Amino acid sequence: MGKWMRAVLVLIGCAFLTRFLPTSFFRNVDTMVHEFGHALMVLVMSGKVMTISLYADHSGVTQSYLSSRSSFIPVSLAGYMTASLFAWLLFALYARRRYSFGLWIVTGIAAVSLALFVRNSFGMSWLAGLLVLNLLVLFLPYEGLRKYYFLFVAFLSLEESVMGPLTLVLLAFRNGSGAGDAGILARITPLPGFVWSLLFFLFALWCAKQAIDSFSGRDRHNRKSSRSTGAPAYDPVPSTKR
Repeated sequence: MGKWMRAVLVLIGCAFLTRFLPTSFFRNVDTMVHEFGHALMVLVMSGKVMTISLYADHSGVTQSYLSSRSSFIPVSLAGYMTASLFAWLLFALYARRRYSFGLWIVTGIAAVSLALFVRNSFGMSWLAGLLVLNLLVLFLPYEGLRKYYFLFVAFLSLEESVMGPLTLVLLAFRNGSGAGDAGILARITPLPGFVWSLLFFLFALWCAKQAIDSFSGRDRHNRKSSRSTGAPAYDPVPSTKR
């Protein structure tokens, strides 16, 4: 099976399965990272982040002040691109067995967002809940729990990082100027909102493919290792693990 086809099938499977989850709590992780990406780019462009709002329907808004009109382009690009790159990062960390480090990154983003940016009631309560849950998993002495909790968050983040831009493509097809970040870019660049939303979606797909390749490469490594665990008695050097 081709790598692109495998990536698409995994994403379809994730999208299908997440709709059967009893809670949509973790789907806001992608929204948090998306809005955090906007906020970071605002600061890079010497702007000021006024506030971030996270909502129960998995949407979010970053309000900021920018002195230059040209700064709106990188700030508008940062949200979806950060979320896509972050999903890839989580799977790259999984391939290196850095589960705790990955969870600390998620926890750090949540802590900074809560301390500095998010002020609406739902957003603050959701971030507080995520922080408590993450810290509980991090400090409990169960490595297996951390691994599967991390994978759960990673797969949900991956699915949402692609479904968000796909939804934006459908929205921009009907109303390009009103399609969120793509609409903002359409108002300040020659490209229409539909083109921007399509570029977001293609970038998300590419990042998703890299993420799934990392996951598949780790699994292939594990299978090869398991076949060679019965090492001959004369080999005094244990096999190394990444």
